[in-house]
Amino acid sequence: MTTPPVGPDAGIPPFEFRQTLGRFASGVTIITASDGQERRGMTASAFVSVSLTPPLVLVSVDHRAQMHALLSEDRVTHFGVNVLSATQVHLSDHFAGRPGPEEQVTWFEHEGLPLIGGAIAQLVCRKHEIIPAGDHTLYLGFVEYARYTDDDPLVYFRGQYHELG
Repeated sequence: MTTPPVGPDAGIPPFEFRQTLGRFASGVTIITASDGQERRGMTASAFVSVSLTPPLVLVSVDHRAQMHALLSEDRVTHFGVNVLSATQVHLSDHFAGRPGPEEQVTWFEHEGLPLIGGAIAQLVCRKHEIIPAGDHTLYLGFVEYARYTDDDPLVYFRGQYHELG
């Protein structure tokens, strides 16, 4: 185990970093994947589009997350990104470690990959590159399939959920 840096190389404290970045409003996504036996989901706000040509997105996953272990497996070649609607706070909570009844999750599959029904957008991504980054791993995904609706998104800002308007 490495010793955390001190002094100017330490950067700002984690609490200050989290509070500052909480001022950046973001959509809420659920990352989904399956090992063929079990399907998993994880709430993630650390999601970004990277490139239009080729179509690339990036999601950041904490090393401690069960999703990290799943996405690290070679046999797991794809992951889904589900952008939640304003009506899906319960799903964000469910997949962020505050699980509610599993029957409230509306799963469906696209070519064997589990996705979340009712989301305003879904992306099916092939793992393109895996980048170690501190206590997280960045998964770069090549988008092979997408669908979307014009419903309102769920927004996360200063540690709370919001709706547009």
